[in-house]
Amino acid sequence: MPPSRPAGRRRAALRAGAAAALLACATALAPGPADAAPRRADPVVRTAQGAVKGRAHGAYETFQGIPYAQPPTGPRRWRPPAPVRPWRGVRDAGSPGPRCAQADLRTGALLGSEDCLRLNVTRPAGRAPARGRPVMVWIHGGAFVTGSAADYPAGRMATRGDAVVVTVGYRLGVFGLFGHPGLGGAPDLTLADQQAALRWVRDNAGRFGGDPGQVTLFGESAGALSTCAHLVAPSSAGLFRRAVMQSGSCLTSMPKGAVVPGSPAWSPWAPERAVRAAGDAAARRLGCGGGAEALRCLRALPAARLATPELMRAFSLVAYGNRLLPEEPGRALRAGRFRRVPVVQGTNRDEMRYFVADAFAAFPVRTERDYRERLRGSFGDAAAAVERRYPARDFPTPALAWAAVLTDRSWTCTTLRANRLLAARTPVYGYDFADRNAPNVFGLPTVPEVPYGAAHGFELTYLFDVRAPFTAAQRALSARMTDAWTRFARTSAPGGGWPRYDGPRPRVRWLAPGAGGSRPVDAAAVHHCAFWERHGA
Repeated sequence: MPPSRPAGRRRAALRAGAAAALLACATALAPGPADAAPRRADPVVRTAQGAVKGRAHGAYETFQGIPYAQPPTGPRRWRPPAPVRPWRGVRDAGSPGPRCAQADLRTGALLGSEDCLRLNVTRPAGRAPARGRPVMVWIHGGAFVTGSAADYPAGRMATRGDAVVVTVGYRLGVFGLFGHPGLGGAPDLTLADQQAALRWVRDNAGRFGGDPGQVTLFGESAGALSTCAHLVAPSSAGLFRRAVMQSGSCLTSMPKGAVVPGSPAWSPWAPERAVRAAGDAAARRLGCGGGAEALRCLRALPAARLATPELMRAFSLVAYGNRLLPEEPGRALRAGRFRRVPVVQGTNRDEMRYFVADAFAAFPVRTERDYRERLRGSFGDAAAAVERRYPARDFPTPALAWAAVLTDRSWTCTTLRANRLLAARTPVYGYDFADRNAPNVFGLPTVPEVPYGAAHGFELTYLFDVRAPFTAAQRALSARMTDAWTRFARTSAPGGGWPRYDGPRPRVRWLAPGAGGSRPVDAAAVHHCAFWERHGA
């Protein structure tokens, strides 16, 4: 999600700020009573495009790899998603389609395929209620450069919450966020793919026992940023009724030098003209020139020439100023130009610990001197004030002090500000995921100076079917979170005493295990947001 980091430290699972990218090795379906139930016949559903045969898993059923748009390959590369052509017979939907084309950011190898506009549906077994079940459409994270819909098995969410859960694959990096004069700009095909998936849900949810009038759009990291974009994109109107944004708001940003010293300040949004110019320059570097034939040349290139770490990261920002996203989302939010739908939005207690740990070998923060240098590089004249607010002596290590500074400035306080803007016009419920003993199921290396705590993406284990060494208290927290998310999808409120984000001192829900772990808190006070309001967060 944030600026690029040293290649030697990028992990195969959680790349470029995508702690959301739960790869298949970490996301095997959790065993349970549903898997032990007697085998039932595999279900068949007739969609608007043709029949699909899923798989029965006891208490729930899955339908995987269903195409929601034509393959964006060959001459269709960098074109808007086109409706799927109907098929005859019964299409097998027993396994997910390929992940969307991306680069292994460690080796540079091509992963996945451009033929990837597929989605997966998970539903409870048995007859749906007369009005249908709520539908939850998940947009995966991965910094807009990695990840896959199949990384998020949702059997427990579907059964416990009696909901239909849809996970969506969409074009990434240079394939989804490329711009070029020959395209007329930067058309944000990533967002266009997600809209096409939402239209598929509108047309087909009822066939899976879902209520097409009760669609909740939710996502984490890049998926949350996507959800923000759909809140303000005019053409997304009517495609969903509620929204959940996990660790990514319309106002999320980072100061210069946040991850890599000397790197520029980061925002997920970029003016269309800048993306278009970057695409023109990339085409020339690829040997395709800059004239009318450039796009023809680019479309003829093999995917491996485009899916490089450099190009994927170069086109990982969402363009604004185009037809799909006319206005920078933060500006639209401030002006009140967004969907009036109920929202759940929050962050994790220690978001930046993941990023600081990931970059630690190349850019360590071992001493107070290191810490002061990073403060000066990011905050300039305000560095002394930041250090007084976050003295290194108040933290076990200087690296944890630096992570706390960036968590508060870049994630929590910007999200709380977005909550205030949304809450002026629509119901909002905030949260702060705070389990500092959350299990590391992602294969991340231990960095003694930076224990992960409640880092970016660590809440996902509590919502999706991931094998994790939970304690009894953590299992109870997982159940409470799943109940809250699915109750919100059904009723527009998460229940359980969760306060609305309103009033002079609004509270969010603190999400931690154990007695008293889930309670209302003043997150703005915990994360020193009044300080950051004064210092330009």
